[in-house]
Amino acid sequence: MKIAPIALALALAGCAAAKGPLATAETSAAPDWHEVATDDDQQRLRSWRDAWMSASDAVRAAGEGARLDADSALFDPDRALDAAAPPPGAYRCRWIKLGSAAKGVAVFTEYPAEPCSVDAAGKLMRFRMSGGAQRPQGLIFPDEPARAVFLGTLELGDETRALAYARDTKRDMAGYVERIGDRRWRLILPQPHFESLFDVIELVPAA
Repeated sequence: MKIAPIALALALAGCAAAKGPLATAETSAAPDWHEVATDDDQQRLRSWRDAWMSASDAVRAAGEGARLDADSALFDPDRALDAAAPPPGAYRCRWIKLGSAAKGVAVFTEYPAEPCSVDAAGKLMRFRMSGGAQRPQGLIFPDEPARAVFLGTLELGDETRALAYARDTKRDMAGYVERIGDRRWRLILPQPHFESLFDVIELVPAA
């Protein structure tokens, strides 16, 4: 059974009164992300490697491969270390978009680092970018030792509140959180609904 969208919306807002399985985020056991993710997002997560390869191929075909090679740890799909989820704290997040999903969109777009944070949310972790025109926010679920699952939504422009997860497919976000080095993590987002084919968000501590 899928968890009702309002339950995740309340969890994203930090409300302990959420009903349904996500309420267990504040009790004994972490919710299973499989019971939360939409069918579309589960498919995106399953096909992450194909999406990454397609995006990387597009970048290299456009003559921009050196930009991938310049940061081999960040852009190596197989680099994932144990202790996947970053600890709570303030971070700087650098968002890189690979491949083009629309005419006129560059195949490699890197945005300046923006403030972001990871906070405890009961048995889960909550991730949020607080700067930039596009701001992901959502929950990090345990999965494997070297990989955690992110499910959330995209906040745009001057919006001050995220939409409920699963209410607007184009705003839904799904990806994996991985540790790629000492005090360095990434959030990978296969087949995003805006602009690109694959997104990589680097997280490093703010201080």
